[in-house]
Amino acid sequence: MALRDREKTSPPKDAFDRELLDLPATARWREWMNRVEAVIFAASEPVGVDVLQRLVGSDCSIELLIEDIREELRMRPYDLVRVAGGFQHRTRPPYGSAIRAASGMDEGTAGLSQAQALLLMTIAYFQPLTRTELSAFIGREVSRDTIGQLRNAGFITSGPRSPQPGAPYTYITTDAFLRHFGFETLRDLPDIEKLEDAGLLDKEKLLADIPVAMENVEEDGDEIG
Repeated sequence: MALRDREKTSPPKDAFDRELLDLPATARWREWMNRVEAVIFAASEPVGVDVLQRLVGSDCSIELLIEDIREELRMRPYDLVRVAGGFQHRTRPPYGSAIRAASGMDEGTAGLSQAQALLLMTIAYFQPLTRTELSAFIGREVSRDTIGQLRNAGFITSGPRSPQPGAPYTYITTDAFLRHFGFETLRDLPDIEKLEDAGLLDKEKLLADIPVAMENVEEDGDEIG
């Protein structure tokens, strides 16, 4: 093969080496673990498996790497968890009060109001929902201000328009909602049957009350919250 042809086919000297074939197996695995943890640590958003796979050998299992990283973090105040379709470092819940104390936040500042939490829970479980349907679920008219607060926080956004007359907007939760509450997908929400058993939610009653309540709540078809 001519020298010019070899230069075309040889990778550049500074090319990123995923495979690390020059390292012993143990050292190679350790380097892959370090790469994955470093990228997740530096990211402000959850990092997907497809991104992490670019850092390691073609036959490397990201899931097994994550398991080994989590085992090493077992005694640390933070963990590596699945959130919103990716992986992210998260402080363990017992240390939340210490973080709030250090940052000067109190419980009220850190959390949602009762009205916001109820509205957000309803949207999470029954989305997509219009403002009229939300009012029916909750039993009183939902203000645009409360919806706006959840939108500004990034927890909800406009969904598809409803087939109802006037085609009002619906509301759905966002990836920011999943990240904030530590869910990978909406399937990770607490089992609705358990909420019903605890007396916190009566799904059948809520659904049955919607047609009656919708007669008493007017909604602008062009509303965007």
